[in-house]
Amino acid sequence: MTQLRITCAISCLTLVIACGGGSAAEQPYTPTLPTVWAPMVNNRFFPLVPGATFTFAGTVAGGEEQTVVEVLPETKAIQGVRAVVVRDRVSLNGRLIEDTFDWYAQDAAGNVWYLGEDAKEFENGRLVSSRGSWQWGVKGALPGIIMWADPAAHVGESYRQEYFKGEAEDWGKVIATNVTVQVGVGPLAGCVQTEDWSGIEANANEYKYYCPMVGQAAASKKNGAERHQLTKSVP
Repeated sequence: MTQLRITCAISCLTLVIACGGGSAAEQPYTPTLPTVWAPMVNNRFFPLVPGATFTFAGTVAGGEEQTVVEVLPETKAIQGVRAVVVRDRVSLNGRLIEDTFDWYAQDAAGNVWYLGEDAKEFENGRLVSSRGSWQWGVKGALPGIIMWADPAAHVGESYRQEYFKGEAEDWGKVIATNVTVQVGVGPLAGCVQTEDWSGIEANANEYKYYCPMVGQAAASKKNGAERHQLTKSVP
């Protein structure tokens, strides 16, 4: 999909996030933040079209898990940036266990940034936690990259996807491009494979697959214990 190109400091987004190496988590996080933003999120590996809905299914230790991801028509202003709102609802054996609103925006170079989330966890229909919630500019929280404009140019680099010290410290790394992945809606080609992990939670490593014109299509634990895949998309 067409990406906006502007010659400015943003296009040099070597983005300071990609530190690489095991010591990166110990280094101060001082990203070079964009000054110009695109009016929509149309990155070909992470398109967010208002009204689009994606359903994922998988088996976890507690049973059958389903996630419904909906790109809402509303937006949210964060630090002067108009962010797209995406709602994720996770159910286990038919009962809601998570309900989260995520906020994303795309810079003028085509990189998609994760600006925060309002996360809620439920047990037996009751709210039990909102830990992990964060928003850029609140209590030192900073945004990170969720998808590069050109993932192939960043293979092997470690980068922060979010930063709220002690609460939200996820990382990512592009490990392969032009991958074909089989999911519930069929085989998808030309996908980007990432490895994601948490800087504060052990054993949370997983592989994710982002496919052209679809976005995230599958996720699996690195140890192979769990896998979630796209089973339905509208439109």
